[in-house]
Amino acid sequence: MNLKYKLLPFLYIFLFPVILVAQTPKTSTFRLVPLGVLGGIDESNLSAYMLAPKGSNNYICLDAGTIHYGIEKAVTCKSFNVPGNAVLRQYIKGYFISHPHLDHIAGLIINSPEDSTKNIYALNGCIETIKTHYFTWKSWANFADQGETPALKKYHYKVLEPGTETAIENTDLKVRAFPLSHSNLTSTAFLVNSNNNYLLYLGDTGPDEIEKSSNMQNLWQAAAPLIKSKKLKAILIEVSFPNEQPDKTLFGHLTPKWLMAEMDKLASFTGTDAIKGLNIIITHLKPPMTSISKIKTQLKVANKLQLNLIYPQQGKALNF
Repeated sequence: MNLKYKLLPFLYIFLFPVILVAQTPKTSTFRLVPLGVLGGIDESNLSAYMLAPKGSNNYICLDAGTIHYGIEKAVTCKSFNVPGNAVLRQYIKGYFISHPHLDHIAGLIINSPEDSTKNIYALNGCIETIKTHYFTWKSWANFADQGETPALKKYHYKVLEPGTETAIENTDLKVRAFPLSHSNLTSTAFLVNSNNNYLLYLGDTGPDEIEKSSNMQNLWQAAAPLIKSKKLKAILIEVSFPNEQPDKTLFGHLTPKWLMAEMDKLASFTGTDAIKGLNIIITHLKPPMTSISKIKTQLKVANKLQLNLIYPQQGKALNF
């Protein structure tokens, strides 16, 4: 037998793993299902995002402004192939509340009678507000495990310590919380870890310069190494108003100008090459539609860093 034909089986053994790697497509890490994407007056479409590792139905819910309508919308969009009550009771394993404003928690409160037992994760101040203002027998039944009696104990409060990574029960996810400044109260950013791949979700926040804070800078310094190593798959961050909104009436929110100022700050820690093409999911746009259209135009013009700007649609799943 010719020598080259004798060597073929050995070459195949050595080269086959290389061929497999070359032919294996890049797979996404996270599945994100927006249940609500806007800020403002539309109670059917307020901040709430279900997030799970790709291929898993063990989701966390980042904020909970709109739940029921958002789940039904997701079922209609075929983002889920089970009934909406199964998504609520079985798929959502815990809620992460960035701050206790109604547009970030109303869905959780209203749906609590139909929900299943799970955890509510938040910074201590947010937990205290939920405990003393929402789950009380004067405003609603107390479905939690602390506060006014009788406590129905459906929900369990889990206080997050800033900067400490916490394993999330009934999921393969871990989360680290960072405080944000939101006018007169503390909001939160959640850095979600799935097998050392990350997604960063920011609740409502204003720019450091207006808020007289260093919270955004601290967050960017923590995120920068993950961006440089390509482990941070996306950032969800709010832009509530167009640039015409005066700084004195931002009330702890961002405009296109201020978002890009913060992105410039982030780029100062990563380098412009590392941040190019980074997925930036724009959240909390406030109606009317004329303002939303203006925000999108202003962001496009200001996008000198060539970020991948994404505008999520209620009920339509995204993969990162």
